[in-house]
Amino acid sequence: MKRLPTLLACSLLVGATASAAGRTASTLRYKPSPDDERPVIVDATIGPQGSDFAMRLKFNKDPFGEECKQRCANITLFLDTDSSTQSGLRLAANKAPENGADLAVVIQGVREYKRQDAPPEMALRVKVRQLGSDATSADAGELLADLNNRQDPERIQTDGTTVYLLVDATSALLPSARKVRVIYHPPGGKALTASINGMASGSSGKGVQIFKRGSGNWGRAPDAEGKKPRANPPGDNG
Repeated sequence: MKRLPTLLACSLLVGATASAAGRTASTLRYKPSPDDERPVIVDATIGPQGSDFAMRLKFNKDPFGEECKQRCANITLFLDTDSSTQSGLRLAANKAPENGADLAVVIQGVREYKRQDAPPEMALRVKVRQLGSDATSADAGELLADLNNRQDPERIQTDGTTVYLLVDATSALLPSARKVRVIYHPPGGKALTASINGMASGSSGKGVQIFKRGSGNWGRAPDAEGKKPRANPPGDNG
């Protein structure tokens, strides 16, 4: 299991006080359609933090667990880490907003059957893929991480309908620039795009500020809900 480097954890803690004093502007906002059966992101705050992209993602309903049963979250966020269509994803549609994306972050509410005589365990799973110029779909490219909130709490935390996520951006082959383009394409809707600071912007210590406080405890991004995570009862989850 991958752990946050000690130096990174300390640097995030130092920057927490200053960032918590102000409100962090949302990167993307989406008003869900009545036709959205699965949980969708309605508010996303994304930014560089140390050697990671930190994300606070608010869903319109629980992204996994008993409430959504077999219709839980299944969304993809794309990051064009150099804001260039010359590298990254190549979809069949030439003008697709996702073209040029270098990272695909797939977030899914899943159920896992550990034993045949026991109910499934519900979890939030995150797959991160690096997309080269030969990638023609979000499923292509190199798998950089396969995480879930049970086994990787240093990378994923949930608090009701809010998900906190750290995406490692240290791959030597990942393009870097001063600006990053973020793309979220809700099912059946138009793609939403935004520009954030990149790893080469010199501001990777500012922004979302999801940070470690001591051993195993996470702080929250500004304006995050203050409720404690709810325990997931046994049951089906999709």
